[in-house]
Amino acid sequence: MTQLPLSKWIGSKLRVPHGVDAWLWWILFGLVLSGFLIFLSASIGLLARDGAHFGSIAISRLSAIAVGGALAYVASRFHYRELRRVALPLLLVSIVLTALVFIPGIGLEHGGARRWISVFGLFSFQPAELLKIAFVIYAAAFFASARERVATFSQGLVPLALLLGIAGFLLLLQPDTDTFVVLFISLMTMFIAGGGKFRHLSLIMLIAIVGLCALVLSRPYLKERIVTFIHPAGDPLGAGYQIQQSLIAIGSGGFFGRGFGQSVQKFSYLPEPIGDSIFAVAAEEFGFIGGGALILLFLALLLRGLRIASRAPDTFGGLLSIGIVILIGASAFMNIGSMLAIIPLSGLPLAFVSHGGTALVMTLLEAGVLLNISRYQKS
Repeated sequence: MTQLPLSKWIGSKLRVPHGVDAWLWWILFGLVLSGFLIFLSASIGLLARDGAHFGSIAISRLSAIAVGGALAYVASRFHYRELRRVALPLLLVSIVLTALVFIPGIGLEHGGARRWISVFGLFSFQPAELLKIAFVIYAAAFFASARERVATFSQGLVPLALLLGIAGFLLLLQPDTDTFVVLFISLMTMFIAGGGKFRHLSLIMLIAIVGLCALVLSRPYLKERIVTFIHPAGDPLGAGYQIQQSLIAIGSGGFFGRGFGQSVQKFSYLPEPIGDSIFAVAAEEFGFIGGGALILLFLALLLRGLRIASRAPDTFGGLLSIGIVILIGASAFMNIGSMLAIIPLSGLPLAFVSHGGTALVMTLLEAGVLLNISRYQKS
């Protein structure tokens, strides 16, 4: 009997959709399933405080999974090269939608930030999530077309600086610094993978560091984050409250955790237990084993995505794969890192896990595009 490679055996035995990368499919399935279970458990604290609100949150979550899953399926079926043809129109549409957040009556404000638009008063939409993937698609198409010219100043560095400038203007004005940082990391990685020079990268990084320092000095909340990161116990009941409660939750989980639904911190101590702080809830309930397993799933997604990028049949597919996995991976590790006090506190949601309908829908859509590219990878 002919022996199949393990990945093909898994795909044939467990009915992975025909043609897609079997390992990637099951990694994504694991992330969606574990994300739903963690979110369900974290929501119990919300149910205890506000049952009516819990109902709307649950419906919103299930709707996001349904819509995102449908979009992921569609994205996995058509040929990814079609995205190259619509890269510029998609980017322009996403820029216009993002600009709408600044228009009174259309843009919604929450916590001092204007990041959402109201769609006929029925639901809100965060256009920055669309903006991220639109920039990645356009950058992949541009760098793939430029090829050797990406290493030049005029065809490489200048276009990259323009893309970052436009994105920075729209996102930092909201303000949404964390999303811009994720997009910055993704575009810079694509630039190097597309043939850009490291000295050009160094110049952009220098400008970014100077700009970040100016931003921190001009925005008190960013300065507060840096100070809290350096001295996390300096203001335990104020600026350092969230990180202190997060570390208490993670530490109390121990090796095996308290058990599903048994988190104490999520009920009244931990801010945003279904949002920014949801990893802390997961670590408290499932311990080092569960938290480590979740991190390994994200790491596996990153490595598998990079493998697909290296085997993509064309430069556009390779760069698009890199851009997508960095978007997802960077946001996930920034969220987890901030909960562990490894980096300054971040307001980013944890991909596949945190509450946020737009983020979940767009992440699933991005996963669908990555699955599509995997259909055509070289053996």
